[in-house]
Formats: sequence, structure tokens, C-alpha cells
Amino acid sequence: MKFKPTAWRSSAAESWQHLAGIYPDRRRCRSKGARAGFTLVEALAALTFLAIVIPVAVQAIQIASRASQVAERKVVATRVADRLLSELIATAQWKQSAASGSTEEGTRQFRWQLRSESWQKDALRLLTLQVNYAVQGQDYEVHVSTLVDGNQL
Repeated sequence: MKFKPTAWRSSAAESWQHLAGIYPDRRRCRSKGARAGFTLVEALAALTFLAIVIPVAVQAIQIASRASQVAERKVVATRVADRLLSELIATAQWKQSAASGSTEEGTRQFRWQLRSESWQKDALRLLTLQVNYAVQGQDYEVHVSTLVDGNQL
């Protein structure tokens, strides 16, 4: 006599359902050639989920890309502003009433404008250099300021 082990049932209800055929084993329901797979509802639910998640992820990547480009160009624009301000002070071109122009750094172009204002105390002048740059069609600006002796006019 061969002994065939039976599956352990956690409750009497499961045992009764199994014996009554209400809760048959999955192995008996499948035909020999049938394979396990996803139902149509499960596949549609997964596609719907992907249709929602993918556009959100793409937009997040675009926002991160723009933020990265803005930060990189802001660093370059600040370096350009510092260099131009030092150059304008060293050559005394800051004394002109309106100084503006454009310069290139690598392959990028930056527009700049110098403002000179009187300082509250002493005979100092406040020089502010504004550098404009564009990222993906949107304009940004950087301001760099310093004080110079106004008596050198």
C-alpha cells in the first residue's frame, strides 16, 4: 500500500471546501498544456499604471535637467561677471555713464550691463554688474557688486 501525503489544511472549513470540490487545487484546474500567465485585467491595470507613471517621470527628468543647466550657467555667468567687473575697474571704464555689452565664454553668449550708484557714506561708489543668460528659452540674471573710491573720478 502506497502512502500519499495530503496537503495540510489550516482550518476545518478549508478541508471541507476541498473535499466538496468548492475549493479545488489549482493544479487540477489546469490542462496539461496550459501555462501560468496574467489575465487581461491585470495586463490592462499594469499598462494604465505605466501610462500614468512614465509621463510624470519624464517631466521630473526635464525639470532636473533644466535645474542642472541653470546652475551650471549661473556659475559661468558669475565667473564672467567677476572677470568683467575686475577688468572694468582696472581699466577705469567704470567711470563712463553707461557701460554695457556682450561677451562669450566658450560657446555661450552673455549680455552685461554696469550700474554705478553713489554710496551712503564717504565718497564711495557702488558698482553693480548684471549678467543675463538664457536657458531653454528663459532669461536669468546674476548681479555682482563692489565698492570703489569715488574720488578717483
